[in-house]
Amino acid sequence: MRQVTSLQQRMTIVGDLKAASFVPWIQRHAAKLGLSHHISQTSSMRIEVEVSGPEDLIDMMEVGCSLGPIDVWVESIERTAITRETAQRQPQSFGVCI
Repeated sequence: MRQVTSLQQRMTIVGDLKAASFVPWIQRHAAKLGLSHHISQTSSMRIEVEVSGPEDLIDMMEVGCSLGPIDVWVESIERTAITRETAQRQPQSFGVCI
């Protein structure tokens, strides 16, 4: 039986993300996949979401976000591993701009 390893990653989504429906869509999609998630920053051109869970499910989250709702245009998604060191360098709270 294959052991499932849980990862923590930051997904930086860039594009035309003005639709107010995209952040709630991301939250619902992550919840459906059973991923722990936290949206740390949003703007009309960039969203940062931290997810943790099995790598296969994080891959599915990335594909889902790249296709997203019809009223957004995702240009790129960059995934970065969150390690103890990078987590300590990040501010503990973020402002949210929509």
